[in-house]
Amino acid sequence: MNINSDQFQKEVLEYQGVVLADFWATWCGPCQMLSPTIEEIEKETIGKVKVVKIDVDSCPEIASTYNVNSIPTVIIFNHGQVVSTIIGLRSKQDYLAAISGL
Repeated sequence: MNINSDQFQKEVLEYQGVVLADFWATWCGPCQMLSPTIEEIEKETIGKVKVVKIDVDSCPEIASTYNVNSIPTVIIFNHGQVVSTIIGLRSKQDYLAAISGL
């Protein structure tokens, strides 16, 4: 789910559960490479983890708030609180490990 600044509060900060937020941009090669992995994680964790994508060019204020200076960056939220930040292109297992047990 691609979300914008208006949706961020409701979809991420007010969500009572785990959210994997992928900060990306259309021009970012590593972001494009990560996209299929994020889609796999979304399918594998359906009903357990909400997956959202945030375009840093469309939502620079959100990226700034969470100090996203390099993309791709994945931030894991649990009940609106940041619990993990993963910067750069990583393996699927790294993302799954970050959400396991939440």
